This record gives sequence, structure tokens and C-alpha cells, in this order.
Amino acid sequence: MTEAILLVGGKGTRLRPLTVHTPKPMVPAAGVPFLTHQLARARAAGVDHIVLATSYLAEVFEPYFGDGSALGLHIEYVTEDEPLGTGGAIRNVASRLRSAPDEPVLIFNGDILTGLDIGALVRTHEESAADVSLHLTKVEDPRAFGLVPTDATGRVTAFLEKPQTPEEIVTDQINAGAYVFRRSVIDTIPAGRPVSVERETFPGLLASGAHLQGMVDSTYWLDLGTPQAFVRGSADLVLGRAPSPAVPGRCGDRLVLPTASVAADAKLTGGTVVGEGARIGEGARVDGSTVLSGAVIEPGAVVTDSLIGAGARIGARTALTGVVIGDGARVGADNELRDGVRVWCDATLPAGAVRFSSDQ
Repeated sequence: MTEAILLVGGKGTRLRPLTVHTPKPMVPAAGVPFLTHQLARARAAGVDHIVLATSYLAEVFEPYFGDGSALGLHIEYVTEDEPLGTGGAIRNVASRLRSAPDEPVLIFNGDILTGLDIGALVRTHEESAADVSLHLTKVEDPRAFGLVPTDATGRVTAFLEKPQTPEEIVTDQINAGAYVFRRSVIDTIPAGRPVSVERETFPGLLASGAHLQGMVDSTYWLDLGTPQAFVRGSADLVLGRAPSPAVPGRCGDRLVLPTASVAADAKLTGGTVVGEGARIGEGARVDGSTVLSGAVIEPGAVVTDSLIGAGARIGARTALTGVVIGDGARVGADNELRDGVRVWCDATLPAGAVRFSSDQ
């Protein structure tokens, strides 16, 4: 395995306001852009050539990663003029691939944090002589995902999109967002139009008699599509629950980047990350949260399972639980926000504007 495609063109709508100024793969997780973890894991598995399929805020990627040499990679960038979907994005970068027709090409979705054994997926693909191999994982409630039942040999038998009734839930195996394609199969995807690999490419290949192989790998897996999941993924990277060679420091209860400032009596727990130039004030408590670069947590504030955007400021004694504060926002002192609240970029919430009574 020498090359891969990374699909990083999505708008990250469910992650707003984090993605207003930053594409989802570039939002920091455990101190570095999330994409860094994917690139590092691919490199560790022997990949040396990666094509990034970009679209939304495409101009952000290359200035940060350059030619990839700092990570031991050769990175190329292909930008979609109009969004092409997952299958269309794969087809759109085909001209940059170097593999021979029968060689494998690894494909990742840019919003999945996983402990997948990449080498095992490639071996499964080669040993089964498959046209496409899919990473499958098992989930307790598969209704939000595409089900992928397989036979006794692991060969895929169907693709069932987001079943709702008990009768439709015939397996707990879902498409986990990582694939190995035979290089020649990529050229069969229609060019120049949107194509969903999940809804069009895979079912079409199956109907034509192609060999699609599933490999169930039940190590760590998390779709980072929501703010709550993103915060959890970042914390799990810091805690060492999710593997990555790109975490900039030891795994543990906290990760404080070098230019950050943390008061001596502040308490950081649960995989909290404090970004470059951020400041945590006296007596503040931050648990399981991400505080991005230049943000300020004033004295006595309590931040739990939340994400604080770059340059944002959280006032003294304010309590946040399960919320997202956009870049540059200001939350005044003595507020209480919780349960999925999002404060938009550069918004201002006055002191004491939102409080919850003890019986709510």
C-alpha cells in the first residue's frame, strides 16, 4: 500500500459555528488539526502518497501541510469547483493516482476517528481478491447509519441505508468510512457529476456482480460530525483511548500546548486541551473540553464537555456544559449554558444573561 485518497471537502454543517472559518478536518483535536492524526496514521501504515480531495475552504489545507514532507508524505491537492459527493470526489482525483490497475488505493473519509488496523484491511482486500473492501464496525443503534450485511466469508450482500423499523435492522454492521479500491474500479465511477459512493457506487457494483468484501474491526471508532462527538474525540486522543502518533505530548488527563497559561490552582481533567496562547484563570475547572488558541477562561469558570473557539472569552464564574462557543465570542460573567447550546462566532452574551434554576 503506497497511496491513499482523503475526502476532506465537506462543509461540516453539523459542526457550526466551528466550521464557519475552518474546514472540519482542520479544526484542532488534541492540539493539532484533526487531519494531522489521519495523515500520521496513514504514514505509519506505510502510505507515502496522499491526494486530498478538497472543496469547502480548500485554500486552507496546502499552506498548512505543504508537500507533506514534514510528515514523511507526498501530498497533492485537488479542489472540486462544485461539490461532487463522496464518489464524485474519488473519481475527480483519479488522474493524480500512480497505482497500476490491479493495485489497491486506500480511501478515508475526513471526519472519522478510528483505531482501524489499516494493514489488516489491505491484507483482507488482497487475500480475498476483492474489487472493493470496506471497513465495517458494529454499533448498538444502527438507525443513523448504512447497514452492510455480509455472508459467512465476509462478502458484502447488500447496502441498506438508515433503516428505521426492527424488520429492516438485519445486522449491527455499518459502513465505517474507510475503503480499499482496486485502482481500475475508480475509473468506472462517472466523472463530472455528483456521485454518492454509499448510495450509487457500492450498490451499483454489487448489482453488477463485483466482489465487495467487508472487514469488521471493532476497535475505537467515532464519527466526529457533531460538536459533542468532536469534543469527545479530542479528549479520547489525549486520554489515549483513540490511537494517534500525532498527539503533541504524552497521553494523560490534560494537554497544555507550550504558549498556553494555566493558573496554579486551575483544574484540568478528562482529556482537556488548552491551545496555543490560551489562558485559564485562577480556580477555573475545565473537564473533557477543548480550549482553542487564544481563548480565555476567566477565574472561577467551570467548563465541561465543551469546545471554546479561538480567541473566545468565558467570563468569571460562568458554567458551560456540553456547549460550543464560536471563534471570538464573548460570554460574560455569571452565565450558565448547557445541553447543546451554540454561541456564534463574535457574538456577545452579557453578564448574567442566562441562568438555570436548581429545579430545571
